[in-house]
Amino acid sequence: MSQFRSGFACFVGRPNAGKSTLTNALVGGKVAITSSRPQTTRHVIRGLVHREDAQLVLVDTPGLHKPRTLLGQRLNDLVRTTWAEVDTVGMCLPANEKIGPGDRFLIKEIAALRRKPVIAIATKTDLVTPARLAEHLTEIAAAGAEAGLSWHEVVPVSAVSGEQVELLGSLLIDTLPEGPPLYPEGQLTDEPEETLIAEIIRESALEGVHDELPHSLAVVVEEVVPREDRPAEKPLLDVRANVYVERDSQKGIIIGKKGARLKQIGIDSRSQIERLLGTPVHLDLHVKVAKDWQRDPRQLRKLGF
Repeated sequence: MSQFRSGFACFVGRPNAGKSTLTNALVGGKVAITSSRPQTTRHVIRGLVHREDAQLVLVDTPGLHKPRTLLGQRLNDLVRTTWAEVDTVGMCLPANEKIGPGDRFLIKEIAALRRKPVIAIATKTDLVTPARLAEHLTEIAAAGAEAGLSWHEVVPVSAVSGEQVELLGSLLIDTLPEGPPLYPEGQLTDEPEETLIAEIIRESALEGVHDELPHSLAVVVEEVVPREDRPAEKPLLDVRANVYVERDSQKGIIIGKKGARLKQIGIDSRSQIERLLGTPVHLDLHVKVAKDWQRDPRQLRKLGF
């Protein structure tokens, strides 16, 4: 009988390389927020992949980037500590983009880890032709060699079409040490519900806003309480959350004309929160200004960074 394996793996890659989408595809449930805007992941969200003979814990790190603010610096430190603690690293390199200086910088950083299996993952293969993919795989091999990194495996995947996602899961599991499961079966993530709710609201708020906003947005869930005087078969949860921005002008963008935008954010996120919690939800959203919070250590702490 083969021994049970369990351990941690993390995906790295520059912002927007498809890390969160891949985490969601492997876990089979929505645990990491996926938005078309780079730099949306701020928390280390762990997704759990359960198999008969293994448990893989996926740690989703923020993209490593050249920091311009204190928040940026903290995120980068977080990434490096995560790398040091996992069993395996998966490097995401989107097939629809050339390998650039940002990728080479990351590959060099990872090469310094030594003695840790690093799997190169060619993501977004559904967006390219077979000829372009072949070219991309050659570039990946060359980039590894240049940094003195010998890839443990090179796997093309499409999280969107599901192509080779199972295979990637198996390859990651093969690199894990033998050991008992680390989490109860059936659990998808070890993040507290408040964090997941905040992430859902932030994702809804990011949809369709202008580029100046993503970094300036933070969501804090103030409370999740069952509504009193409700019959047991008709529960209702009251969720109160604050959306923080850095400037008054941004507050206007989030609220929208006659509050239309905020209302839409509420509708979009409520249905997802209800799916997450399995209960009807009354969502109370407020938009607040926390001046220049990304540069202020006190505010960063208050907003959970």
